[in-house]
Amino acid sequence: MASRTTQASDAFGHVAHPWIGKTVYDIANGQTGLLMAVIVEPAGFVSGAPRVARLAYVRNDAGVEWSTVPANLSLAAGTP
Repeated sequence: MASRTTQASDAFGHVAHPWIGKTVYDIANGQTGLLMAVIVEPAGFVSGAPRVARLAYVRNDAGVEWSTVPANLSLAAGTP
């Protein structure tokens, strides 16, 4: 049986991501915001094996923060 590896995370589940602190576009809701963190959270068990989910936390200019799947993000136009 193949084993699945996950990225190393800190005590709070945060993982490194090259876009943290950059403006991103979320295709799921059509908004842009600053990528605050990417974390790994427990997502239950499948066939007795633990599963995890990667979530990205984004904050817009109004201070509203939401989570989305990191795959839904792209760098916003004009972001270096």
